[in-house]
Amino acid sequence: MGIAIKHKRYDDNFIPLLIGHVLLGVAIYFFVVIARVYFLGVLFYFLWHIITGANKDKTMYVLLGCAYIVGGEVFLRMTKGYFFYETGKYFVLLMMLMGIFYKGVSGKAYPYFLYLILLVPAVIVASITLTYDARFRTSVTFVLAGPVTLGIAALFCYDKKITQQQVLKVLQYLVLPIISMTVYLYLYNPSIRETISNTASNPATSGGFGPNQVSTALGMGMFVMVVRIYMQSPSFFMKVLNIVIFAAIAFRAVVTFSRGGVFAAIICVLAFLGILFLKSNYKVKNQIIGSSLVFLLAIGATWLIASEETGGMLDKRYANEDSLGREKEDATTGRGTLFMQEMDGFLQDPLFGIGASRTKNIRIKETGEHLPTHNEVGRLLGEHGMLGVIILLILIIKPLVYRATNSKSYFFYAFLCFWFATINHSAMRIAAPSLFYALALLDITNVKKKNIIHRKQLI
Repeated sequence: MGIAIKHKRYDDNFIPLLIGHVLLGVAIYFFVVIARVYFLGVLFYFLWHIITGANKDKTMYVLLGCAYIVGGEVFLRMTKGYFFYETGKYFVLLMMLMGIFYKGVSGKAYPYFLYLILLVPAVIVASITLTYDARFRTSVTFVLAGPVTLGIAALFCYDKKITQQQVLKVLQYLVLPIISMTVYLYLYNPSIRETISNTASNPATSGGFGPNQVSTALGMGMFVMVVRIYMQSPSFFMKVLNIVIFAAIAFRAVVTFSRGGVFAAIICVLAFLGILFLKSNYKVKNQIIGSSLVFLLAIGATWLIASEETGGMLDKRYANEDSLGREKEDATTGRGTLFMQEMDGFLQDPLFGIGASRTKNIRIKETGEHLPTHNEVGRLLGEHGMLGVIILLILIIKPLVYRATNSKSYFFYAFLCFWFATINHSAMRIAAPSLFYALALLDITNVKKKNIIHRKQLI
């Protein structure tokens, strides 16, 4: 796996990297110990290049390293490649801090310093209110590792200049380990029919791991492959290959029966294609429409195959029905109840909140259920009170203000939508929303309409 950062000419070495990661997925399935060796190799590779790379390339190495770790986070959790559960977040945090050390922070990013400071009171409140049997360090770090990673990543990325070709390279490195995970899933569960008996989220089709996290990771892969289909398909072969990879990832995403990652992917794709369409001239718009018709046929075929393989259960799942076709009362699969419990925490102490991780602590004490939050918005309000309101305002308003003065990025709304969609169904259980939020704050340069899409790049 090599990195070739070229500022004047984009060098896409996707094919050899693709083959390597397909073989990696096969190897880890048959020899799971390889997962840990793989992680250590990846970590050493990127840390070494961040430290020893030329100063002009350090930003890119940080972004590539973080993207690769984020893309492989769920896969490495699934295969026990990490030494501890939050390893992915911690090493994204480490690389971003190294980036700040080498490349500094924009003076305009000061709201994110305030954001990080506003997280502290909830830790103090938690130190007072968490019950004796709750592990203070692990409880607090579990809920704050994600928000802190987001804050540091935002500080590093804010207004950093990067070319569009480099953004595409970052997305390429994000999707590679997801391709390995997809291969692993096909080997782990080759027969969908034998494992589907109802419309609930299915760990058996998710590599024996949490369907919500697997769906989210595969949703990321779906989005990146759509970008490749429209922007990195210079030949008929590459167009077909990118569509096939998208279909393979999408199939595994929908058969997890966890809808959050799929919906997040759809929202991101619509945001990306919408901006791409609006910023294109009349001729290119017609090409996009024609390409989209072919793309929709591929999506339809993928859905029909998945529906057939699940005996129609997939259709019932997305229609919010049980296996007998009866409509379920709660379309949120319990998330609405958890959100209201978090709102009770806000009402209990609207100023400072009830403290970091206190919502889960109360839930365990009252019901005995070890259910972590699924909604970061509700958790922020319940555990941080009015400070949580200020945090949310910073996170939403600051990037929109930045966009108003820097509208060159085709990916801004897609990245921001992924962050917001994911934190509302999976909180910040993985590092992906932190990275996508930070990527939305990059200053993408050298973007010219005439160079973005040519006829030969479309389907």
